[in-house]
Amino acid sequence: MKHLWLNAYADIIESLRARWFMVYTMVFGGLVVVLFVFGLAESRIMGFTGLTRLLLTYIQLSMAILPIFVLITTVRSVAGDREAGVFEYLLSLPITLSAWYWGKMIGRFLIVFLPVFLAMVGAVIWGVIKGVEVPWPLLVYYTLLLMVLAWCFLGIGMLISTVARSSDVAQGAAFVVWLTLLLFLDLILLGVMIQEQLPAETAVAIALANPMQVFRTASMMLFDPQLVVLGPSAYVILDNFGRVGYMVYAIVYPVVVGTLCAAAGYHMFKRSDLP
Repeated sequence: MKHLWLNAYADIIESLRARWFMVYTMVFGGLVVVLFVFGLAESRIMGFTGLTRLLLTYIQLSMAILPIFVLITTVRSVAGDREAGVFEYLLSLPITLSAWYWGKMIGRFLIVFLPVFLAMVGAVIWGVIKGVEVPWPLLVYYTLLLMVLAWCFLGIGMLISTVARSSDVAQGAAFVVWLTLLLFLDLILLGVMIQEQLPAETAVAIALANPMQVFRTASMMLFDPQLVVLGPSAYVILDNFGRVGYMVYAIVYPVVVGTLCAAAGYHMFKRSDLP
């Protein structure tokens, strides 16, 4: 465990020095600043006021930005170290492969989630100073959603990084994965359902296998409990899960996907020819 946390600490220090982390932090911090500048926290639309509307907008923007940032920065970890010849140096140190792999993943998770969390904390502090009502249940659940989304795509990124033999291939594969999941949010899924005449349950099951769709639907459910914006598919979701059941599913499922992908990546990493 000592080696695991030391490796996690080393990855955090390395990431803090990297340019991508500066850009990453500026993007999420800039999102909150822009939302403040445009007055989203003070306007009223469809009954949503204060920080509630700001958080709703922030969570929707994060859904598109967070996964691709996590994937692109993570896939270079194993593949980049392989190209740089780090493994030869690693094998000469008294550290296990599991401590190196899982330490790197834990360190990377902390570093990718920190800017997202700090941006939300900044919004809350601003709201408290201005005397705006803070929607604590909404804030806690959205924080959990962002946390599990980051973990899910971190696990996918570690798997891609392990399989790919070069950083360029890893980055290309990460972009393809992100684009595929993004396209399957609605557009492609509706086209398949119409052409193949799939049952509604099957189409919804395909959609809910997509972590981004799970995240998107759960974020909608907090301000639209009946999921009116989803149309008839809402009946399938609510009948099979219920509101509370789906909110729990939206937290558990991405964690399981990320963990399984990371575990598969570690298994392949351990069995591969490291040099």
